[in-house]
Amino acid sequence: MNKSELVEALASRNGLTYKKAEEIVNIVFDSLSETLISGGRIEIRGFGSFVVKDYQEYMGRNPKTGEVIKVKPKKLPFFKVGKELRDKVNSKA
Repeated sequence: MNKSELVEALASRNGLTYKKAEEIVNIVFDSLSETLISGGRIEIRGFGSFVVKDYQEYMGRNPKTGEVIKVKPKKLPFFKVGKELRDKVNSKA
């Protein structure tokens, strides 16, 4: 599912216009992004949690040239699935 499919599902299930549903989805995504950017943690019970992990600088290798390069420290969002969602997905398998 992509963002436009999510907007369509929200609109059709709740009798909203596409524009109003898109606005709601954008507000939710913006709020989630702002929380992660500010270093916060997001927990949605039954679904999962989002945190930002810090990765230290390390030495890597350019796959094309084989040259050793220094990879700068970075922060990456990380998602950990919740037990309820994991159980639902596994019961369908």
